[in-house]
Amino acid sequence: MEIFNSRRITNIGVVAAIYVVITLVGGGLAYGQVQFRVSEALVLLCFFNKDYILSMSIGCFIANLFSTVGLIDTVVGTAATIISVALIYVCRNRLNLFAVSLFPVLFNAVFVGAELKFVANLPFFASAAGVALGEFVCVSVLGVVLIRALSKNKRFMKLIMAGHNADSLS
Repeated sequence: MEIFNSRRITNIGVVAAIYVVITLVGGGLAYGQVQFRVSEALVLLCFFNKDYILSMSIGCFIANLFSTVGLIDTVVGTAATIISVALIYVCRNRLNLFAVSLFPVLFNAVFVGAELKFVANLPFFASAAGVALGEFVCVSVLGVVLIRALSKNKRFMKLIMAGHNADSLS
């Protein structure tokens, strides 16, 4: 059984809160048919530490409470995030950072595109394309560049690996 010490729990909560704050600061750009949710760059932390699967799931759920689509986004959008971040973690040893960054692009495009089709009667393909574009820019471009740069910093890696052995990354 895995032990969750106070440092790990704190890191999970802090990263979830950062996700929520960045999403809410993004305002209208974080929700809708075209989404530029800069906070999504944080999903790539799951490449290094499975604890952030919880952070992203909790953070996305809370941020989606404020969605313009309604409470259904807490289920649909959060499900897309959970699947994406779980796959990022599971595939981290087989795929590179850029390749795993495409999971949120794909799953959010399909899930949120379908949600917008059924809830707001928006065209599926246009919605999926808009969501995919925003995810690609925020995760696959901004997120990959940011995480690659930060991962070269030993202090940053020690911080995000709280309670874990950093040697387990190889």
